[in-house]
Amino acid sequence: MAEITAALVKELRERTGLGMMECKKALVAAEGDIEKAIDDMRAAGAIKAAKKSGNIAAEGAIGIKLAADGKAGVIIEVNSQTDFLALQDDFKGFVAASLDKAFADSLTDAAPLIAAQEEARLALVSKCGENVNIRRLTRVEGDVVGSYLHGHRIGVLVVLKGGNAELAKDIAMHVAASNPAVLNPSDVSDELVAKEKEIFMALNADKIAGKPANIVENMINGRINKFLAEASLVEQIFIKDGETKVGDLAKKGGAEIVAFVRYEVGEGIDKGEVDFAAEVAAQVAASKQ
Repeated sequence: MAEITAALVKELRERTGLGMMECKKALVAAEGDIEKAIDDMRAAGAIKAAKKSGNIAAEGAIGIKLAADGKAGVIIEVNSQTDFLALQDDFKGFVAASLDKAFADSLTDAAPLIAAQEEARLALVSKCGENVNIRRLTRVEGDVVGSYLHGHRIGVLVVLKGGNAELAKDIAMHVAASNPAVLNPSDVSDELVAKEKEIFMALNADKIAGKPANIVENMINGRINKFLAEASLVEQIFIKDGETKVGDLAKKGGAEIVAFVRYEVGEGIDKGEVDFAAEVAAQVAASKQ
């Protein structure tokens, strides 16, 4: 049996695109014969699965799980290449299993979940022919944790101090619809405020020209105050009644909003430019392997 060195594992990883642990296992099984390890991987469909993993996955689903006592919650995003796959039972099963694992282990970061689910992920990729990735995870805890899941694409967790689950769910539903940037106006960064001021002045250059400095300053302050209200959850008008600020709604319910988390499938993912001809050529080449 040939010695399984780090260099050998690295070479197999570079040639197959699989993870270090998968490569090491394959080499052990092949008694250090790298060519046999590659043949075994190809026969198992693992290499095709790894190559699929290089494709951009910007669709998928959000999963949420709450503790029975309503004092903790976990939200995850799992990505696929198409929305069609996100609606299939195999994908849903992987999301559910990943969510259960994250919750049972009280995970607060996606990295250990990704590692724990790698074998199941590769099996799903090999079966469905699409890339699948666990992208992110957040766990929250508090007096009251509520959630809202809009289909499979938008999910929200809300943490309250006081109040009840119904109030938390109402606020979570509002967050899903209104997508606030921050909880409180004071949470908006100085950089964002400066940027908003710059945009306002650029768009209203003709209105500002020739006006006294104090008038201009009042116009800018008015716009910034409006921006802060639009961006912060507690200052937004509750979608269900169109009158009450969300912060006031919480107070009326004997609660204070402590935090919120909002996930939307694919947000922030750079899908890149698609070269259709190159994509077809790559699929044809892959089918011949």
